[in-house]
Amino acid sequence: MPNRYPQEAVTRDGRRLLIRPMTAADGDALFDFFQRLPEETRRFAWDRIEDRATTDRWCRDLDYSKMLPLLALDRSLVVAAVSLHHREKGPLRLVGRISWLLEAHFRGVGLGALLINHFIGIARRRGLRYLSCMLISDLEAEAIQVLSDFGFESYSFPNYGVDPDGDPHDMTKMILEL
Repeated sequence: MPNRYPQEAVTRDGRRLLIRPMTAADGDALFDFFQRLPEETRRFAWDRIEDRATTDRWCRDLDYSKMLPLLALDRSLVVAAVSLHHREKGPLRLVGRISWLLEAHFRGVGLGALLINHFIGIARRRGLRYLSCMLISDLEAEAIQVLSDFGFESYSFPNYGVDPDGDPHDMTKMILEL
């Protein structure tokens, strides 16, 4: 059965949030969310989230069959942005890739786990065989633990990534067989 949105989610500390797909009208709210993230988080993001053109492009070019972007909202404020990506063709068409960013004060209260669990169900219904996520080992240790708790296996790659200053960082690829 397909997911119906919006959905209400309750964190372990009792906060009620709304989970729904991102729409073309979410550009301002998404950009504001990215600007509230600490500089250290923004500078390690996979995309140039400090550039308004990035969020405008994402909202304009939505294709839920290739990427399902979900937002968690505390009233009208975006507090998490997560996405499930997958290809329609090719050798990786049965592999979904997860990306996620959560506001610091919504970490450690079960929101990340709730969203990952949501994507596991969606991936299974879409016939995917694996979910994967690539993380910066030292900066995203909490996320690695959350995924490990779901049964994701970790594969470490020393000095695989570099930060904006050119300094190397170990990366961890997390993979879950569905």
